[in-house]
Amino acid sequence: MDKIHIVGLEVFAYHGVNPEEKRDGQHFVLDVVLECDLKKPGRTDDLNDTVNYAAIRKVISRVMTEQSYDLIERAAARVAEEILKADEKVERVHVLLKKPEAPINAKFDYVAVEILRERKDFI
Repeated sequence: MDKIHIVGLEVFAYHGVNPEEKRDGQHFVLDVVLECDLKKPGRTDDLNDTVNYAAIRKVISRVMTEQSYDLIERAAARVAEEILKADEKVERVHVLLKKPEAPINAKFDYVAVEILRERKDFI
């Protein structure tokens, strides 16, 4: 299956179980891989034949900011669900949701969850 990658998308949002995370917010970083058939747009050079990654970016940003979740697992799952709803050409979506400012008393790059959802999961 062909893939479209959106890597390092930064979104400021209010997810977390601690009150200060919901009050102050923090930066999240998403890597999203969209699995879809890109043979037709490879031939036609027509945006209507492919997945519009600019539109998908808007879906991701909307989902990440419209509601506050306690768990990044839930936020990642919602991102995947809404991407699959937004474009029928996406067959599978991988979401790596990174939380570089997680409230951990340690030096680290980020904590993250990675999920995979398929269109058939929602039929």
